[in-house]
Amino acid sequence: MRNKFIAAVSVSVLLLLAACIKDTAYRTYTYTLYRPVYKTSDQVRANIKSSAPHNITSSGKMYISGNYIFLSENGLGVHVINNTDPSNPVNESYINIPGCTDIAAKGDILYADCYTDLLTIDISNPKDVQLKSHVVNLFPDRQYVLGYHLDSGKVIAEWIVKDTTVTEKMELDNFFGGAMYKDAFISTGALNNSTTSFSSSGGKASTGGSMARFAIQSNHLYAVTNTSLQVLDLIKPLQPQWKTTVNLGWGIETIYPFKDKLFVGSNDGMRILNASNPANPQVTGTFSHARVCDPVIANDKYAYVTLRAGTRCFGNTNQMDVVNVSDISNPSLVKSYPFTNPRGLGMDGNVLFLCEGPSEVKILNTTNPLSVVTTQIISIAESYDVICADGLAIITAKDGIYQYSYTPAGTATLLSKIGIVK
Repeated sequence: MRNKFIAAVSVSVLLLLAACIKDTAYRTYTYTLYRPVYKTSDQVRANIKSSAPHNITSSGKMYISGNYIFLSENGLGVHVINNTDPSNPVNESYINIPGCTDIAAKGDILYADCYTDLLTIDISNPKDVQLKSHVVNLFPDRQYVLGYHLDSGKVIAEWIVKDTTVTEKMELDNFFGGAMYKDAFISTGALNNSTTSFSSSGGKASTGGSMARFAIQSNHLYAVTNTSLQVLDLIKPLQPQWKTTVNLGWGIETIYPFKDKLFVGSNDGMRILNASNPANPQVTGTFSHARVCDPVIANDKYAYVTLRAGTRCFGNTNQMDVVNVSDISNPSLVKSYPFTNPRGLGMDGNVLFLCEGPSEVKILNTTNPLSVVTTQIISIAESYDVICADGLAIITAKDGIYQYSYTPAGTATLLSKIGIVK
């Protein structure tokens, strides 16, 4: 219920067609209203702590740290999943964080957004986490949520959801024995007052997916907004210090770190930043394409960029571009591969997992970028993103979180699934 921000509207009309010019009919429609409950920032922060595990009702961004999966529940909080045994993951606890969409972890510290602010949370005991510090207004572009303004003193702590049924009288014009409705269309956006919705084993390094907007590298946290890169120093991990803002232009979507580089996906292309000076990364190269959504991953020589149509980014291109990034100042297209509707992707050596269209995940062999080969197709409905490393792939999808073991040859076996509860 919490994620149905677009109202389902049903209209039934009883028509009485008579010989008169005007007739009367009635229509009944049902819509869902979301009314915000405001609390002060201090009240919200005081309630950021562990609670009993919640059912997962939607899968958002994920971050892997050691034996734990941290999964954001869009706009609501973070699920803490003990993944010591990937064949039997345990949904262990839940952290209530209103307005949370993006997360990253380093050691015993979780970084999460709370609307416009950045939170630092001690997760050394995942069943009893502690909020340690916050950076105010790091993300000013998130001041409006579903049309509601968040001022500096209050934030939306929760939503009251109410289904309402209305019956109203209508006039009909009788025209040649038929009926023509007056005011028969209902604006679901107006009814809702909403226009948008909130998209391993031990020793494993912390990592995020291709859809991530937070990345940690070289003792720095990098967070992209719609237009910029925010850089924070993590020398004191519990007290991140803002260092600088790098302007990137409009339409910034994702960030992927690799060694001393940052690959930033936008809806018009890819930016490559040289982060050899981690406190002050610089845009060194760009790769442009048609206006579409595009997460990106990379290795030493190639970047893999998926272009997806049918989204808020518009466009009509569905493909994966392989880009040579050996010279980051001059990235060049190697080859484009057509797909149905590609989304997130993850790579381990020459094995690449690609979330594809409404019903599949494809495993690709990228040994030869000029001849990428599909080695296996997995049936998963509306997969979103994937993290793969050390023979374990974790995939988020509309109906759950899947885990697969895979071989260097690119064949995978299902280990477990945590289902989504609506």
